[in-house]
Amino acid sequence: MNDSYFMDILPKERFFRVYANLPVGLRNEVILVLPDVGPMTWNAAYVEVNNNTKLGDVIVEKLIELKII
Repeated sequence: MNDSYFMDILPKERFFRVYANLPVGLRNEVILVLPDVGPMTWNAAYVEVNNNTKLGDVIVEKLIELKII
């Protein structure tokens, strides 16, 4: 899929689509290290994003910025 496809999708939806397509074994891998929070795995990020926390918003923003999602 090209980048323009993902640009039309809401940020959290982008996260959930990428997460759903990850092999289960990769979901425990660290994907992001945030100041004052520390390392975040896909699973930890999923909990934050799914619960609509402020940290979840930061995670999605950073993953988009880093072009991970």
